[in-house]
Amino acid sequence: MSCSSLSVLSLISSSSFSNPNSFFSPKSHSSNFSIPLRTSVFTSLSLAQRSLSPRNFLVKAASSEFPLVGNTAPDFEAEAVFDQEFINVKLSEYIGKKYVILFFYPLDFTFVCPTEITAFSDRHAEFEELNTEILGVSVDSVFSHLAWVQTDRKSGGLGDLKYPLISDITKSISKSYGVLIPDQGIALRGLFIIDKEGVIQHSTINNLGIGRSVDETKRTLQALQYVQENPDEVCPAGWKPGEKSMKPDPKLSKEYFAAV
Repeated sequence: MSCSSLSVLSLISSSSFSNPNSFFSPKSHSSNFSIPLRTSVFTSLSLAQRSLSPRNFLVKAASSEFPLVGNTAPDFEAEAVFDQEFINVKLSEYIGKKYVILFFYPLDFTFVCPTEITAFSDRHAEFEELNTEILGVSVDSVFSHLAWVQTDRKSGGLGDLKYPLISDITKSISKSYGVLIPDQGIALRGLFIIDKEGVIQHSTINNLGIGRSVDETKRTLQALQYVQENPDEVCPAGWKPGEKSMKPDPKLSKEYFAAV
């Protein structure tokens, strides 16, 4: 353990973590989303609308520099920690088999991050029932991940997790998903839902000090799966399984509005 401890201290001291408060200020890095990203979103949606029909409300976006919703998720292969062992994870191996919740977090041994990571782990069985795997990613090394997993939760650690933590030490994965803060070398809190065809169907990006909701992630996943299984229906705001859906038609939608 002495080697692991030294490795972690070395990693943390060299990770530009000299001013932790700057990482978690709500005002930090609000300008790091570049104009090209936003322009690409509107351009891609404009192109996608050409192929949007009343019976197909899952948009296929035009390819762009960033992995926008509707595009194929950038593939990657990286080392990870799972069950206190080092493994390799390749995203494309899930295609045709499972949905994937891919989420990024800034750094190991921090504050908001363990609350999110353990919350997803504690409810992993619920996502298994939805044929979905969860993958966590940060720019830390696998040695840092392992040391954090081996740290008790009451001491700010993770304990055993039910899904892999991926090491993006080259920062290539964070960059390819558009969540890397270049001048800090860490990732924003990006979360992506990827379907069984390998297409990104949902994304959210929070600033560093704002944790994410497992409940909302699960609800969005369930809505996505329902729409894919029922392509002539759409899910209104806050929809949950068992609630009334909507027909995307000027006349047929009135049935929904009359009932609410």
